[in-house]
Amino acid sequence: MSVARHPRPKELEGVPLEEIMKKYVGRFKDKKPDWTAFEDAKIEGFRRAQHRFIGAGGSGKHGDPTVIPAGNFTLSIMYVEPGQGNAAHTHEVEECFFVLDGYLDVFVEDESGKQLTTRLGPWECVCCPAGVIHGYQNDSLGPVYFQVMLGRGQPETMGYADDELFKRKDAHLKAV
Repeated sequence: MSVARHPRPKELEGVPLEEIMKKYVGRFKDKKPDWTAFEDAKIEGFRRAQHRFIGAGGSGKHGDPTVIPAGNFTLSIMYVEPGQGNAAHTHEVEECFFVLDGYLDVFVEDESGKQLTTRLGPWECVCCPAGVIHGYQNDSLGPVYFQVMLGRGQPETMGYADDELFKRKDAHLKAV
């Protein structure tokens, strides 16, 4: 006989395993790419698709029934074509990028404009600490798929470094 050494969360007490398995398994085939997940994704050069698996991520969007409920982190898969990326931004928690396929140029920068960039390939990652300005660009010749994790189940929307983007950081949520 097996013994659970830690208690289930209140919302899962007495829930049958069949329901847990149904609610907590995410399949890529069930995901629809969200090309409007972020306010900056409306801008050429920042177009990308998010495939949400766990939680809403830094987009702030909620309500997709295929998304696994978040506890303490979020997880998404991003698809980015060559020449696209995202706008420089921060989060209140750490954000990790883990490349699955392709090549991704990631950067960190400071308030003076100094920027450092490195290229990540398959099975390489970066963890961007909370409050550090960061972002990415696909400067390779092919598309890139990478995993994104944020260190909170319901993180705030990203804090764009650009003032105009920051002013409308939640505008993409009004269309939801």
